[in-house]
Amino acid sequence: MSDRPADNREQFRPDDHDNDHFLLTSVVGSYKKPKWLDRARELYEDEDDNFGDTEWEEAKDDAARLITEEHERAGLDTVVDGEMRRTEMVEYFAERIEGYEFNGRVKVWGHNYFNKPSVADEVEYGEQWLVDEFEFTDSVADRPVKVPITGPYTLANWTFNEAYEDDEALAYDLAELVNEEIEQLVDAGARYIQIDEPALATTPDDHAIVGECLERIVADIPEEVRIGLHVCYGDYSRIYPEVLDYPIDELDLELTNGDYEQIDVFTDPEFTLDLALGVVDNHTAEVESVAEIKENIQQGLKVVPPEQLTVSPDCGLKLLPREKAYRKMENMVTAAREVEAELDAGEIDVPALGETASADD
Repeated sequence: MSDRPADNREQFRPDDHDNDHFLLTSVVGSYKKPKWLDRARELYEDEDDNFGDTEWEEAKDDAARLITEEHERAGLDTVVDGEMRRTEMVEYFAERIEGYEFNGRVKVWGHNYFNKPSVADEVEYGEQWLVDEFEFTDSVADRPVKVPITGPYTLANWTFNEAYEDDEALAYDLAELVNEEIEQLVDAGARYIQIDEPALATTPDDHAIVGECLERIVADIPEEVRIGLHVCYGDYSRIYPEVLDYPIDELDLELTNGDYEQIDVFTDPEFTLDLALGVVDNHTAEVESVAEIKENIQQGLKVVPPEQLTVSPDCGLKLLPREKAYRKMENMVTAAREVEAELDAGEIDVPALGETASADD
């Protein structure tokens, strides 16, 4: 079992929360960038233009402020700046880690490409990765800020390894660097860190490697700092129940897109972590109704009681039009608050506790 107590979520309950029950609402991270930010990047990267460092930093600040405020307006309990300063989830970090180099763009799926890096030398911690991002977002936010960070296993798995004997050794060195960055984020005031490991469920035989990486990541991190692990895609039965041994507080899963076909995987043995359940689909622009999302939230109550349940989108929302992403978040928060009220009234079953609404009447 994980030796990190999952009892640090109450700090994210808003002071004006109306219901006795509290379903923590959040987002995974990425969000659609405003078109003008993409245009600003083009100007900044054009050597013939006089759009300089000052203008580029101002543009990123404005975008981060805009999306943070958008998340708060939707009613989220914890917010992210939509990763407005980041490019791709591996590329952004590789640009800041000594030992990486780039050799061109690689097609990953559909018409999507990313600048897949190579590890040409031993990795070392150079400049800070996310501290400035967090400090700015925290300064403009009224709600607590969550910090997503790509995990070491994915950083190793989604790069060309030209310097280490194997990806396992590379992942362990990267885990030490992630730990160093998180320590600096904690010193800056961060209390909610999400490790993104989408590669885990696609190569599940390596779950022990991910576990060892996480042990290194959380070393000396205070227990009041909430550590989440986001996993998406793949066959979850190949990593469960092993993930229960991970030193994390919360496991964040993409399940809406698969119509919760895998939800029963997490009912035996007992799920002992907090569950961050995807309740809206990031793959479709169709906006789920409040009623649909309430049904999705109740899927999570099959696995954990309400005090262990977080609700969020399946994954990042960067591929959706902003107005669609916003409406999904807004409906998600409304659904969570309605489910809380119905739980308060004893009107909803909690199968994870063996309780039915009628038994409480």
